[in-house]
Amino acid sequence: MHIRKNPIVAFASKCGALLEVRGALKRLMTLKKPTLRLTMVALAVPVFAVVANSQESSSITSVLPSTPAIQRTAPELTFRVGAFRLQTMDADNPAPDGSSTTSAGTDQKPGLVKRSLKRIAQDQKHLYRGPFEAHNLKWDAVILVGTGAFLAADRHIESNIPHSHFIAYQDTSDIAIGGLAASLAGVYLYGANSEHSHARETGELELETLVNTFLVYTPMQLIAGRQRPDEGNNHGDFLKHHALNTSFPGGHAMFTWAMASVLADEYPKPWARALSYGAAFTVTFARFMARDHWSSDMFAGTALGLAIAERTFHARCNPEFESQCKHHQWWWKPMKIESQQ
Repeated sequence: MHIRKNPIVAFASKCGALLEVRGALKRLMTLKKPTLRLTMVALAVPVFAVVANSQESSSITSVLPSTPAIQRTAPELTFRVGAFRLQTMDADNPAPDGSSTTSAGTDQKPGLVKRSLKRIAQDQKHLYRGPFEAHNLKWDAVILVGTGAFLAADRHIESNIPHSHFIAYQDTSDIAIGGLAASLAGVYLYGANSEHSHARETGELELETLVNTFLVYTPMQLIAGRQRPDEGNNHGDFLKHHALNTSFPGGHAMFTWAMASVLADEYPKPWARALSYGAAFTVTFARFMARDHWSSDMFAGTALGLAIAERTFHARCNPEFESQCKHHQWWWKPMKIESQQ
């Protein structure tokens, strides 16, 4: 059975509750100030934490847009560095495609010819000026005195040379000079087709020495114009010919001793020097015994060939190789020649 409350009693209970709440508020207001401060601080800490968290989130959001700019800059820098390295590699080591190789090959040929002509011109300038330099006067005296002595004794020496077997002497000379030339050609081809820099230098200096020898030999032949032992009155008169292939100076001796000297200087082993100088001596002696030249012709040709070879070798040799490049500098003054580009 439902019992209905009295309205007066319900109103009185509500008023009592309100009075209790009012009393609690009065007691709260009567707290000490330090306690109130601590309470306010405890309430403020979580509020500030929430605010700081929201500020960090907003700052991260503002920084994020700058990240794409960094990402865009990095590939540009990488591309520039790569392009720079690629250009440097192309300048130093051309690309292996056909067009670059072909253009490099066509540009290299004129450079080689120009460099060779420049080197020969420099060699000739120093070779023709060499006899007038003070440190070469002693060698000038040796060559002039020796040539003059043989000129005075030419006819006496020639009269004691037998007139037989001259064909055998000529054949011996041809075999000796052919063997020496073939050996040098082999060294040159080996150096040109391989990475052996010493052999390549030997071949290049041999060719350069032969060219220098020819450019000295040719005008001397044209100026001297001397008759051979079996020509004219058998006196070996000068100024009788106005062409090449005359008697003075001895061409076989001049070219052979030039080749042998460079080979002996590049490879100063006893057996190499014996073979090279032995071949040169064989050619010189055989040509003299075949009555192709006077004794003074062979002496002058030998001296000039040695002088041209030594001058060219010590001007162009590489001192890093095991050769005579580091030696004999006390009596062979090196040429002061401009460095090649």
